[in-house]
Amino acid sequence: MRDVLLTAIRGIGFGSIYAMLAVGFVVIYKSSRVISFAQPALMLAGAVLVSYLAGPIGFYGAVLVAALAIAALGLGVERATIRPMIGRPVFVIAIITLGLDIAIRVVVNAFIGSDVRNVGDPWGLSAVDVFGLPVQERYIAMVLVLVVTVGALFAFFQYSRYGLAMRAASLDQETAMVQGVSVGAMMALSWAIAGGLAAVAGAFVGAGGGIEQNTWIIALKALPAIIIGGLDSVGGAVIGGLLVGLVESFFATYQGEYLPWLGQNFSLVSPYVLLLVVLLVRPYGIFGTREVERV
Repeated sequence: MRDVLLTAIRGIGFGSIYAMLAVGFVVIYKSSRVISFAQPALMLAGAVLVSYLAGPIGFYGAVLVAALAIAALGLGVERATIRPMIGRPVFVIAIITLGLDIAIRVVVNAFIGSDVRNVGDPWGLSAVDVFGLPVQERYIAMVLVLVVTVGALFAFFQYSRYGLAMRAASLDQETAMVQGVSVGAMMALSWAIAGGLAAVAGAFVGAGGGIEQNTWIIALKALPAIIIGGLDSVGGAVIGGLLVGLVESFFATYQGEYLPWLGQNFSLVSPYVLLLVVLLVRPYGIFGTREVERV
C-alpha cells in the first residue's frame, strides 16, 4: 500500500504539470477553435528564462517574471502571426502554430546549449514526512500551484469583466461582437494566459532535474489530457492531466513486474493508450461538449 500511495502522489505531481499545460491548450481552443502547437516551445522558453533569473532574483521571483514575459510573448505571437490569419481554415492556423513552435525552440535551444540547466528551484529532490510517507516537496508545490492557478482562472472567468467577455466570445463570436465584445482582444488575452501557464509549468518541469533541449517533449503529454478531458472544458483539462499523470506513474512503477511483455518504457505511450480507450467510449472526451450538426 505504501508503494501504491507514493506512486499515486508522484503521478498527481506530474499530472499537475500536464494539467496546467492542458488548460493553456483549452483556453486557446475555446477562443479560436485552434489547437496551438506552440505551447511546448513557450513552456521551454519559460523554463529557460527561470533558469537565468533564479540566481539574481530568486526562484519565486523568476517564475513570476517568466510568466509575465512569456504571456507577453504569447500575446505578441498572436498579434503578429495568428491575427492576420482570421478567416482562414483552422488547419492552416494550426500549421502556423507548429512552425512557431519550431522557430521559438531553435532560438531557446541556443540559450540552453548542450548542458542541463538548473531552474534554481529550492526543493531539489528533498522530501517531507506526510502521514508517514516521504513526499517530495516539489510534488506538493506542483499540486498547490495547480489548485491556486485553476482556482484563480475559474474566479476570473466567472466574475471578472474580461473573463465573462472571453466566455461570451468562446460561445458565439458573432453574438459577442454585437454586444460590444472585442473578439480579437479576447483571442490575444487567451494566448497571453496560455503563455503564462506554460511558463509556470516549464519551471516545475525542470524542478529536481533541470532542463535540456529535449524537455519540450514533455508538453506533448498535455495533448492526450485535453482530448481525454474534452477540448472545450477547463475542468476536463485538469482531470485529464491528472489521469495522464497517474496512468503514466503506475505503468512506470508496476508494468515491468506485472506486464513485462509490453516491453520497456511502455509508460511513455500509456497516456495515448488511455486516450484511445476514452475515445472509444466518449469520442468528445469525458467533459467535452457533444457537437450536433444538422444537414
